[in-house]
Order: sequence, then structure tokens, then C-alpha cells
Amino acid sequence: MTVALPARPGRALDAVVERLVDRFGPRALRDEPLGPRCTYRVGGTARLLVVVENRDELDLLAEILAEEPVDVLCVGRGSNLLVSERGFDGVAVVLGEGLAEITVADSPATPADPEVPADPRRLVCAGGATVLPVLARRTVAAGLRGFEWAVGVPGSVGGAVAMNAGGHGSDMASSLVRVEVVDLHVAGSRRWWTIEELQLRYRGSALGPSQVVVQAELALVPGDRDAAEALLAEIVAWRRTNQPGGQNAGSVFTNPPGDSAGRIIDAAGAKGLRVGTAEVSPKHANFIQADAGGRAEDVYALMGEVRRRVLAAGGPLLVPETRMIGFTDPLPPSEAAAGPAEGPA
Repeated sequence: MTVALPARPGRALDAVVERLVDRFGPRALRDEPLGPRCTYRVGGTARLLVVVENRDELDLLAEILAEEPVDVLCVGRGSNLLVSERGFDGVAVVLGEGLAEITVADSPATPADPEVPADPRRLVCAGGATVLPVLARRTVAAGLRGFEWAVGVPGSVGGAVAMNAGGHGSDMASSLVRVEVVDLHVAGSRRWWTIEELQLRYRGSALGPSQVVVQAELALVPGDRDAAEALLAEIVAWRRTNQPGGQNAGSVFTNPPGDSAGRIIDAAGAKGLRVGTAEVSPKHANFIQADAGGRAEDVYALMGEVRRRVLAAGGPLLVPETRMIGFTDPLPPSEAAAGPAEGPA
């Protein structure tokens, strides 16, 4: 998905930047490079980047931005983000360690109604900044099953909720109970969202660009810890064998229904294809590698060329899974032709 940047009055953004610098001090960074905060390690700067450490600060940020709603970008771990060299002319937000806490319930909740069967699951609450592999290992250490799949996903809980991240036969929707969300364009908006409100789907949800996941509540089942540890090791080994390391953002395109984007790209002869400083991984065709010191525009152009070649070979119009910021030219073939993606996790 390419996110267009609508024009904003320069004076309004200038005023917001000055106010945020005044309120957040050294954690409000002007012209901050976004490349080092993304797994592609390429891209431009944000006009201002604010590191937020707790819920009160998120509420304060929302109050300020609600008065003059400039563009906002929730960065997370940057593991699904590609930012143009043109940069982001708005306010980027990063959740700090104060919003990465994990709590595990000691026991299942007891139903108030004795006629209601007890639920054996235990609740786990994780802050939006929590790293997914950390949460996967923490839940396994607590003797809980159902979140092992996330050990190989380098994102944060907040980003994983927003895109309903998944893999190895599971996803966030499989264990998510509810999430606390702040809309940075609406003062006083922090509240819990239900699963129904989230509208989770394959690699998507109802959350918009200005809506930040503060914390998520999961329900996991007690199980054999040794078996869970073995599954963690199996998933890590599989990913090391089958997926490339280095500068990439994981899967570039969503899987079409009943098929694999990697297989389709490989069949179209695009594995190993290069544009400038970007290359379709020879190890997995649905990964694009960026060279050290490379350019986001090259990654973007290569994505477009891969889609063009797949279409020319009689394949489907691939839908990007990567969130792209600041690119003014449409990704060829035009994204307007691409409908919503559905397929296996």
C-alpha cells in the first residue's frame, strides 16, 4: 500500500513541530533519518520524530495533534515500512520501552456465573512496543502455547495488530482478545477496541494511520513447555534456511488466494532481478534486499518491475504488503487496479 502525503500548510506544521519540541524536549528529533529505524535501512528523514514513553505522553501528543491534524506516521520496528528519499513531511511517532511491558496472568479468570464453563486460557497483556520474538519466548517460558509462530517475525505488537501479522499457520487474530488504541488526531480517544471493531482480515485491519496500539490482550492456552521450546527452535531454523537475512522487510507482496507470491514471482523469472541497489532475493523471491547505502527508490522501482513481469507472464496483480511512504509516482502497474488481498497466512 502506498500512502500519499496530502499537502499541509507549512505554517501549521511549523507550529506543531515547535510545540512538540517544547513539550518533549530531547525526545522530539528534527529531521530525523528514518532509514536506520527501518529494516530496509534506506530512506529519507521525518520532519519531526517523537519518542513516546507512556500512555500519558500519548494522550498529550493526541491533544496537540488534534488541534492541528498534520500527517502522522507510526514507525514501530520499521519491519514493514519503506520510506522514500523525499522523506516524511509530518510527525513520526515511536513507542519507547515504557510501552513494551509484558504481564502474564497467574491463572485463568474464574467465571462469575457458576453455570458458565471455566476458560482454561490465560491472559497476556503486551505493550504496543513489545518485540514479537520477545513476547513469543516469554509466553513459552510461562508454559503457554499459541504464540510460537511470532518468534521469527521482527515487528512490534502494535504493527502486528494493525496488519494482522502471521505465519506458520497462525496470526494475531487467533489469540487476540482486545486492544487499547489512541487516535493521534482525536484528543481523549484512548480506549479498548473489541475484536469486532478491529475487523481483522488477512494482513489488514480497521486501524488507520493515526491510530496507535497502546497495548494488546491475548488469550493463550497452557501446554507442554518442552514441546513449545522445540517448536520455537524449529521455526527459527526454518526461517534461517528458507528466508534471507540482511536489509529487507520480509514478504513484499501478499499471497493471492490459494497460492504463494514467492512461487509466482519465481515462475515469472524475477528471482535475482536487480534494479540499482535493490535485488529480488535469490533465496526467496518474495523478499527484496537493499544494498548497504542503497536507495528506497530502487526498492520501489523493483517492486513495480516485479509486478509488471508477473502480469506479463499471465500471473495476478500482486498486492504490496509493505507500507510505502512518500512515493509520489504510482507503483506500476497502477495500484488502482489492485483489489483487497485475501489468502493464506
